[in-house]
Amino acid sequence: MTVPDDVLDLVLEQVADAPAGLGGMRLVCVDGPAGSGKTTLAEQLGRALPAQVIHMDDLYPGWSGLAEGAQKLHEWVLEPLAHGRPGRYRRYDWPLGLYAERHSVPLGDTLVVEGCNSAALTTAPYSPVIIWVEAPDDVRLARGMARDGDGARDHWDTWMVEERRLYAEHRTVERSHVRLDGTGHVTGLGPTEST
Repeated sequence: MTVPDDVLDLVLEQVADAPAGLGGMRLVCVDGPAGSGKTTLAEQLGRALPAQVIHMDDLYPGWSGLAEGAQKLHEWVLEPLAHGRPGRYRRYDWPLGLYAERHSVPLGDTLVVEGCNSAALTTAPYSPVIIWVEAPDDVRLARGMARDGDGARDHWDTWMVEERRLYAEHRTVERSHVRLDGTGHVTGLGPTEST
């Protein structure tokens, strides 16, 4: 999903107006269900800002690690950055089923984190700008099967149930600053609850 220029400008304005609550950096979380178009938007943001982009797919310890990925993000990346130190994480190698090489996350102006549960409540102390992206389940599943193969269908079904649970628990939609559909169009602005 490539967002139109006017939508990208709107998101960039939200980022520019946000407090630098992550040790002097701004944190942008592009969250929403799997297959909704988050990765493409995050890459657009990374180029436009410019900013480093971290993908939650690199942090989850496999198909059952949706909640644990957010813990790894906090422990390995956000907490060190908040204290003025570079973050470091190990990329999860999905085919091998283990954590592989290390990656450094230097201090900078802005960090973009993309992926399911990237805006978990553990990010709240860092005043993130939360961009919510969603698409209909059938569209998401079609994208997922195209990427992961039909053999991943059971994993996807389980993942989608876990996503819904975590999004309700963390009130991610309600906390988001910009809400987009899977085609890149704005469906809502501003948190609908105080954070």
